[in-house]
Amino acid sequence: MAEKFDPAAHDKHADHPRDALLADREMHEKLDAGLEGSFPASDPVSAARPAKSKSDGDRENESLWDKVLSVFR
Repeated sequence: MAEKFDPAAHDKHADHPRDALLADREMHEKLDAGLEGSFPASDPVSAARPAKSKSDGDRENESLWDKVLSVFR
């Protein structure tokens, strides 16, 4: 039987399907291991790191005007 015609061009930069499948399995294994390690916790496991937050600095000694201005920064 003749092969089906595939009009899509070959993407030379695409990952090999087998390599992509292995990477996907590895990511799922890491997530499962993290989930098992934190089972009774209420927060779900994340594969990505959260962005660093801006530090609040010395909020207790700020004047009201400084607090108002910080809203617009």
